[in-house]
Amino acid sequence: MSTTIEKSQSIETGTSGAKKSGFFRDLASSSPTVLLPLLLASVVLLMWEYGVQLAGVPEVILPSPSSIFKVMISKHEILLRHSQPTILESAGGFALASILGISLAILLSYSRIARDALYPNLVFFQLIPKIALAPLFIIWFGIGSESRLAFAVFISFFPIVISTIAGFASVDTNMVRLCRSLTATEWQIFTSVKFPAALPYIFSGMKVAMTMAIIGVIIGEFITAQQGLGYLIVFATARADTVVGMAAITTLCAGGLLLYGLVAAAEAVANRYYGVPRG
Repeated sequence: MSTTIEKSQSIETGTSGAKKSGFFRDLASSSPTVLLPLLLASVVLLMWEYGVQLAGVPEVILPSPSSIFKVMISKHEILLRHSQPTILESAGGFALASILGISLAILLSYSRIARDALYPNLVFFQLIPKIALAPLFIIWFGIGSESRLAFAVFISFFPIVISTIAGFASVDTNMVRLCRSLTATEWQIFTSVKFPAALPYIFSGMKVAMTMAIIGVIIGEFITAQQGLGYLIVFATARADTVVGMAAITTLCAGGLLLYGLVAAAEAVANRYYGVPRG
């Protein structure tokens, strides 16, 4: 009896040890992905901080990171107030672009006529410099948030369309044939095979679209807005207040990183739900 207990204890100890070793192994494998970017960013910031001081660069030309951080602390209420419309409009434009892009990609993937008719025109509009169309969006939609939303959708939906089409094209045709031989409907094939297989491509396009949506909103704020981080950047630059302008840009980067992280978190949830292996 004692021998059996000792064996069970040794098995449990070995299992827990394997779990611990597996945890530390995963932590060690993922730590370079986190530590290396942080280390590089720290080195760049230190070089920037002391390089500006040693070279005697005026603050109006290039402020130091410490000066920018102090302004972000002292003017955090202003920065937060201007960041709200920018973040909300970027998220709204991204959501509309995702719905439009995925829906259009599904149409192009299932309809040969629609693909032949629409895809060349999509490529043509993608070749047009987006910044050249920004004044036209203001004429069409006015100076309110509608023009910024429309421009954000226009500038960000194309990567979602292209990546989603590529995702549906990458589906294993043998798997589709197998499902059809088992009398599965097209909807069942789409929800169980095609859409899960296309998820990595879809979210790759969505990550690009998220950054593009922020760019579209900022361009609109440069032209017409009376609030937002884009407006604050233009206002500070006009007054030669480079520190405030850099603080607004830093806040914009933080907001963009937050939105990008939300997309990455949604990708992780979707992959776990559909059982998509991590790439």
